[in-house]
Amino acid sequence: MERREANIAGGKKLRELRRRAGLGMREVERLSLAVVERKKSRDFYLSHTWISDIEKGIFRPSVFKMYTLSIIYQCKPEEIIAHFGLDLKEVARDQALFGLPKTRLVRTAPKTAIEKVTLPVRLKSGELLESTNLVDRLVDLWGDIPVALLKDLDLERSVYGLIGLKDYTMYPILRPGSIVQIDEGERTLAGGKWQNEHERPIYFIELRGEYICSWCEIRAGNLLSVPYPNSKYEIRSFVYPREADIVGRVTGVAMRIADRRGASEEP
Repeated sequence: MERREANIAGGKKLRELRRRAGLGMREVERLSLAVVERKKSRDFYLSHTWISDIEKGIFRPSVFKMYTLSIIYQCKPEEIIAHFGLDLKEVARDQALFGLPKTRLVRTAPKTAIEKVTLPVRLKSGELLESTNLVDRLVDLWGDIPVALLKDLDLERSVYGLIGLKDYTMYPILRPGSIVQIDEGERTLAGGKWQNEHERPIYFIELRGEYICSWCEIRAGNLLSVPYPNSKYEIRSFVYPREADIVGRVTGVAMRIADRRGASEEP
């Protein structure tokens, strides 16, 4: 939609919202002063002439004035923004165009989130999310995944890590692109013997400038990052806790077991 057309369409929607609220333009202007007073900024002010011009589609409102309109008309700010041609639901999908290269944490999902989340594997441009890091949100690279498929992952309370697409430290137990659930309450390395490799605890470790996810040991004041035996990585040693912090123990994982395009993986 062209900008002019979007402005006109948005203006008509704002007129409908105002009339639905039973407000005249001068009444909206008066109510906006209360928002100005609360926010201590004239950026939130709506004059009656400004309202008239907006409803005629002469221009589009700033983000501050959109906020004021949403407050007065009792709707969500994103609804106002959408009326002018910008759908905020596409944010995650568009963020996928500029994915971060390192393995990272995935923070909690908002309670208002829709019933689908997305898991990252590959950028549309063909670039890879190469390293392990912490992230604030799930990004749209795998495509939409029903939450029911991730029912064992605590999307509201847990911390999450994303294994970078070039991180084969724990391959094939943790494949590149995997989402791991991290229990921040388990920061002390578990001792003892394990019957098999799958029982051995895996930890998410924060270094100075990067993250790693692996088996761990502490020896002589050093934290050892122990990779899967068949990986191309060697054991790494860090002075603990000066050079490395334990984020927590990995307690769950969501990952693909085959490339969506049928291409073979290279461990």
